[in-house]
Amino acid sequence: MSTGALSIDLDALAANWRALDAMTACETGAVVKANGYGLGAGRVARRLAKEGARRFFVAQAEEGAALRKALGATVEIFVFSGHMDGDTKLIDEARLVPMLNSIEQLARHFEALPDHPFGIQLDTGMNRLGMEWADWSEAAPIALERNPAWLMSHLACADEADHPMNGYQLDIFRQMTDGLGVPRSFSATGGLLLGSDYHFELTRPGIGLYGGHPYSEARPVVRLDLPVVQCRDLAPGEVVGYGNSWQAERPSRIATVSGGYADGLLRSLSGKAPLWHDEQACPAVGRVSMDLITVDITDLGEDPPYLTILGPHQGVDRLAECAGTIGYEILTSLGDRYLRLASGS
Repeated sequence: MSTGALSIDLDALAANWRALDAMTACETGAVVKANGYGLGAGRVARRLAKEGARRFFVAQAEEGAALRKALGATVEIFVFSGHMDGDTKLIDEARLVPMLNSIEQLARHFEALPDHPFGIQLDTGMNRLGMEWADWSEAAPIALERNPAWLMSHLACADEADHPMNGYQLDIFRQMTDGLGVPRSFSATGGLLLGSDYHFELTRPGIGLYGGHPYSEARPVVRLDLPVVQCRDLAPGEVVGYGNSWQAERPSRIATVSGGYADGLLRSLSGKAPLWHDEQACPAVGRVSMDLITVDITDLGEDPPYLTILGPHQGVDRLAECAGTIGYEILTSLGDRYLRLASGS
């Protein structure tokens, strides 16, 4: 088989959710947008629902409709993008809760689905989604008459615990919502780790569930093994890959593995990220191409059937460092060609 094997440990995912839930005295939801951070929203959400999660968050109504089919009627599904033009039928039929981001969305929702649940997303300084203070002052009397299910905002710098923006946004959020009698949600993984002042009635961890920073105690959830397609010997002076970017300085054994930037293994990893055979690191050499990566296995003394690029020695954040990016991008870029093998369901 020439397809990489992406192993997904659902027990580790569930353990991460339980550990994060135990850090709070409030309810803990789960963010499963981007197809469960690339791991399959249905399988991820079903496992978390089994653990006790009852509120799930997606980016788009289409994601929410698919999740509803996977989970059934017993959970609440929120849509961060709110009530977009053309979403009314999906929101209604899938019983989604749009987090309304503007006065325009508020008007659309009340006109199209006057009795349907909704929440309000507030902008506390990130300037991305949500009503700013002036809009909320105008919309609040109308919105509060309709009993919003939740008020929500999002932290811009929660990954940096001592960043002054965290306290600033918390203060703004309290000024915008204190005394309104509506349940609130403010924190994803980073905010949850900042402590109880940031928890309110519901936290909504995302990346921490999947083994990523800033939750440093997270159990790893994914492993990616890439099959070796071919091995060859090189004499000193021979070159490897596009642009002749690597040249052998000694007699070398090179393995070509199945996987490349078409599979989410970014070209910026070229020559930077090792692959592993059991306890031994093997340097990637030459450029990452669309479907293939070349690896120096000279010191192994054997031709392995596969090499591991995500696993116990190199998690998503370490691989992200090699690529000059973040663990979120590594996870959500993992391609459709991998054989996904879930355990612990």
